[in-house]
Amino acid sequence: QVQLVESGGGLVQAGGSLRLSCAASGRTFGNYAMAWFRQAPGKEREFVAAISSWSGVNTYYADSVKGRFTISRDNAKNTVYLQMNSLTPEDTAVYYCATPRSSGTYSLRLQQYDYWGQGTQVTVSS
Repeated sequence: QVQLVESGGGLVQAGGSLRLSCAASGRTFGNYAMAWFRQAPGKEREFVAAISSWSGVNTYYADSVKGRFTISRDNAKNTVYLQMNSLTPEDTAVYYCATPRSSGTYSLRLQQYDYWGQGTQVTVSS
């Protein structure tokens, strides 16, 4: 059974940084792409960043976070990270990590992801 557990959220002032972590278990972590999504109050869940399997040579970012956020993975630790810099109040949301059922999937589409963590709250104060 695939399990994803996020951590690292919290309250930070605008301009600050946070690093989110997502620990995975239940299958060979390196075989699968990973992604981060977020959901702000009253809004739909949206794509943030994705990283391809194994070396993670391919990454993709939403325009709203490009140049500020960095996704990375450590296959030895079964963990994916999201480094978030220059945070703004618009980044306030619950952040979720996700992974697809198929090892061949690398996507920014929410519907392509089958396993989700419970989410971690990020709040950016102005």
